[in-house]
Amino acid sequence: MGRRARVLYRQAVRFALPGLLTLIVSVLGTAAAELPPRRVPFTFERAAPKDGLAAAGCPPGTLPDGNACVRLPGDDDGEGPGAPELPNAHRERGGRWAPYAQIPRRPERPLGYDLYTYPIPPGLPGGHHVVSGYDLDRPDAEQRRGRTLRAVGHGGVDLPQARGTPVKLVALEHQKGDGDILYTGPLFGTTVVTRHTLREAGQLRDYVVLYGHLDAVAPGLASGTAIKDGALVGFVGDTGSPELVHLHLETRRVREGVDIAARVARSGGAEVLADDATVVCDPRNVLPLR
Repeated sequence: MGRRARVLYRQAVRFALPGLLTLIVSVLGTAAAELPPRRVPFTFERAAPKDGLAAAGCPPGTLPDGNACVRLPGDDDGEGPGAPELPNAHRERGGRWAPYAQIPRRPERPLGYDLYTYPIPPGLPGGHHVVSGYDLDRPDAEQRRGRTLRAVGHGGVDLPQARGTPVKLVALEHQKGDGDILYTGPLFGTTVVTRHTLREAGQLRDYVVLYGHLDAVAPGLASGTAIKDGALVGFVGDTGSPELVHLHLETRRVREGVDIAARVARSGGAEVLADDATVVCDPRNVLPLR
């Protein structure tokens, strides 16, 4: 077992997170491609926490995982008597159930994350890509949380890699023409947002892709310019996530009738995440197969 694999194993045991099974499978090189990744600690270029987050700073029933607080295995908050059966909802810290829209993985799309194409090479032992996957379609207790437990779970995939690794555009499944740059700037740290037109069910739909926590944006990118498959988007970093060097990759469908470019130009990059502008979706619905 190599040094990186031993570090991953020790940290997974220490934090006792549900991702331990996936981690062991990846280290042993077995059929991890058919298992959805669970939340495990990153070990790539950890920096000292800027906010001093420690176990005492997380709500009861959670442990710190980088810049987030993650529920302990067996925590049944939100799953006990009286919990509404809302697959697309989570319980906020104050106890209120917050429903939201999301598009889960389509049944015909493969389950294994390693079967898809990503903007960066694999960064996990055994050639695996994803350390934290899409979880908005899971019950509340299994979703990732921010340290206050107010944030909705993980709406994308986290891809660990070395700082400075080039991030290249991935054309989406059934994409028509090139993509275009919708936004560059602060969102998930330094972020590039691209827009893509896909043909789905006989009609054209717009999607946006977020490349987050970049160390820097590729030179020359500007809103409104076309970008081709394989073009440089930026470089892997940890902006907005100072302990964890990785790429956050998120895909969202633009709602019918919304001119997302006009909204971003008028009100800023946060419009990409507005509930009435886009709907988050499982990236496996639109990422191309390998």
